[in-house]
Amino acid sequence: MTTQAPGIGNGDDRFAVRPAERADLLAVVRIETESFSQPWPYDAFERFLGEPGFLVAVEGATAVTGYIVADITQNFGQQLGHVKDIAVHPDYRGTGIGSTLLSRSLAVLTARGADTVKLEVRRSNEDAKRLYREFGFESLRFVPDYYGDDEDAIVMIRKLN
Repeated sequence: MTTQAPGIGNGDDRFAVRPAERADLLAVVRIETESFSQPWPYDAFERFLGEPGFLVAVEGATAVTGYIVADITQNFGQQLGHVKDIAVHPDYRGTGIGSTLLSRSLAVLTARGADTVKLEVRRSNEDAKRLYREFGFESLRFVPDYYGDDEDAIVMIRKLN
């Protein structure tokens, strides 16, 4: 299912959010590499193909402008959603694509029965922390040296309705 992302785009340009496809993976990996100092490899994304929480934002028919990877696991009898990765192409940051991807992902996780959603974010990533707080995520705990480069992660969590 493809939906138009409200409030995103200029003029006739429209961004849609849809499940990731194999043809999207190279663009996803390029965005990942441009976005993170320790990018996921191609095969990491390949493993998530077919997961309802692996979504891409596209401009026009095929230009991938951002993505999100999320899944659900059992955690002490509860369905725990986990946002594993999210990034927007540098040229499209600040346009609302990240918010749209996160919103759609939370809707997918809710529909799949998740009670709670967690994510990890670099302690220094103020933009991401601000976005997650806007969506009701709260800091739960720190994980020292989570990223292996002396940077801590903040585990953030949000209860779903």
